Amino acid sequence: MKSSNPPSKKPRARVKTKGKGKAKALAAGKPAARALKDTQDTQENQDTSSDRINRYMARCGLCSRREADRWIEAGRVAVNGKIVRQPGVIIGPGDTLSVDGKPVSRQTSFTYMLYNKPTGQLCSRLDAKGRPLIYDKLDVAPNVQSVGRLDMNTEGLLLLTDDGALARALTHPSARLPREYRVRVAGQVSLETLQKIRQGGIDIGEGETSEPWEATVDSETAGHTWLTIVINRGRNREVRRTLEAAGHPVRRLMRTAFGPIRMDETMPRGLWRPLTSGEVKQLRHFIKDDKHT
Repeated sequence: MKSSNPPSKKPRARVKTKGKGKAKALAAGKPAARALKDTQDTQENQDTSSDRINRYMARCGLCSRREADRWIEAGRVAVNGKIVRQPGVIIGPGDTLSVDGKPVSRQTSFTYMLYNKPTGQLCSRLDAKGRPLIYDKLDVAPNVQSVGRLDMNTEGLLLLTDDGALARALTHPSARLPREYRVRVAGQVSLETLQKIRQGGIDIGEGETSEPWEATVDSETAGHTWLTIVINRGRNREVRRTLEAAGHPVRRLMRTAFGPIRMDETMPRGLWRPLTSGEVKQLRHFIKDDKHT
């Protein structure tokens, strides 16, 4: 019987954490909400004396700037007890803001974590069918959400945070954030098919076509092929739909990198670790979140 494990690959450059911190960080279901409180972001927020109201609301993790403008126009937002309807209002350090009568304050620290998701878990808070959820295994606050999703049968790197502005920036289509996957497909992938995958334009149904990918063959046998692919969007089941349309149904799918963040191949499935402050800085630098919130 052939092994379904991915073939070994040459070491890649990785974001490193200090040994002691990394050893303490790996956990399975312990209070992950304390995974990392990013001190640089705290300092930035404290140094900001005023903010445009829609930006302030985005920094609080409530919504996007565009959505904030709609809430303001609808009369849902008040500053110092008075309803405002102009999106250009500036919020100063002594002002108070409320939405639907409930006070709102800006977060000054955030949680950032990396979870090695196993198969068989949904990236959702609720499921009518009662299927297992990632949050069944992660003891996190209600506002800590996954950055994008992996479907139930996909495993690997999943970021979670309560930093709404950063999460929206990372998943915004214009960010074009590269996502790397290792994938095992049925059959042997011909050079012609590999070229089609790289070029894009494959009909994947629902009126959509595939985008150009980076794609390399890692190993192959008579029964299956291991590929490494890099995509720049996160459309629903994009990898599975594309490869099935190309004639090679997916047998196993693992995300190994998300933007500049790469998962250590030795990290056991079902465990999480905090992102380092350096990794958070890399994410912010990569997508320049203020352009997408």
